[in-house]
Amino acid sequence: MLKIGVLGAGHLGKIHIRCIKEIPGFDLAGFYDPHPEIVDQVEKEFGIKKFGSVDELVDAVDVVDIVTPTVSHFECAAKSLKKFRHVFIEKPIVTSLHEARELIKIATEANVKVQVGHVERFNPAFLAVESFFRNPMFIESHRLAQFNPRGTDVPVILDLMIHDIDIILSVVKSDIRKISASGVPVVSDTPDIANARIEFDNGCVANLTASRISLKSMRKSRFFQKDTYIAVDFLNKEVEVVRIQDADPKRPSQALFTLDLGPEKGMKQIFFNKPEVKPLNAIKTELESFRSAIDNNTVPPVTINDGYSALEVAHRIMDTINLRTIR
Repeated sequence: MLKIGVLGAGHLGKIHIRCIKEIPGFDLAGFYDPHPEIVDQVEKEFGIKKFGSVDELVDAVDVVDIVTPTVSHFECAAKSLKKFRHVFIEKPIVTSLHEARELIKIATEANVKVQVGHVERFNPAFLAVESFFRNPMFIESHRLAQFNPRGTDVPVILDLMIHDIDIILSVVKSDIRKISASGVPVVSDTPDIANARIEFDNGCVANLTASRISLKSMRKSRFFQKDTYIAVDFLNKEVEVVRIQDADPKRPSQALFTLDLGPEKGMKQIFFNKPEVKPLNAIKTELESFRSAIDNNTVPPVTINDGYSALEVAHRIMDTINLRTIR
């Protein structure tokens, strides 16, 4: 049984606490939060121990779950890793690339497990189509949210777009050649709406839009690759897969329609598929995967290096926006 403690008991922290209490193999030792009103509420709702400081919690557990504001991620993670605690850390991993590199160094020296909370990897809609990805060559993602003061401590690129950055980096196996981007601050001091175009060495192009000032919420991505179109609705947990295959006389009724592409390519059939999306709690699933990585001494599904890669691309996007603004 692994003793685990939660740092940060705000909106997301309470979700983590609720999930951890349901996961066999984790013994929830308690939580720490610096805000007295949150502490009182969490104690009353969950009946778990409150710790008086970050250090007190870290000393009492085997695993630290960091769900604090991004600006405190590095301090909390560094303290935990230096005491050889396994660490789950919410996205973005930290605020700066320097902090991320330093954290990787500390984690390597500690030789413990670290997983980054890029939860969309565990979205049931994404899991339902993960096996269909081969070599996507064009990707379009829209992540739109209504305004919420929570999260405005970082630009929308780090708050929202980084989810799609991580997803794209997980399915495109190529280095980045070029990034173009633009963004505008509307209600905060940093960009609240942004668009980025990422061009990869293998020819893939990804177009990402993120906004936290929209009238309605949307989290959709579309992936195009040879003979296949994949649509993922992360918000409504819906997927569509359209595939072009050589005509099969044995199953003409299963195809939407048949195309005659001439003597060279022959007859093709269009198949529409809606893979089953199994109901699951993505946050609980990612925490279960972390526990499994610790128990079985395997590589976590979203590593600290994955977190660094997503952060590095996010910073390149922000740098591009800042350069455009300066000019």
